[in-house]
Amino acid sequence: MFGKVKKVFFTGVFGILYVSFIAQLVYILGWVPGVEGKLSWLGALSLEWLVLIAARYLSKRSSTGAQYNGYNNRRR
Repeated sequence: MFGKVKKVFFTGVFGILYVSFIAQLVYILGWVPGVEGKLSWLGALSLEWLVLIAARYLSKRSSTGAQYNGYNNRRR
């Protein structure tokens, strides 16, 4: 039961973060003046994207590891 709630919660949170990323990208490309300003904000956005990818990877890795932490159910 808790696993299903956790899966739905994290899927929703990451979905919101992806939508936020697209909205920030549209804002930067459309409303930030100057090429230097756009490049600096795109650089900051790329760092945010890397953090998002790392969080997604760690979330999936921890959920997979939690499935196989029992004494008799170890993977060989």
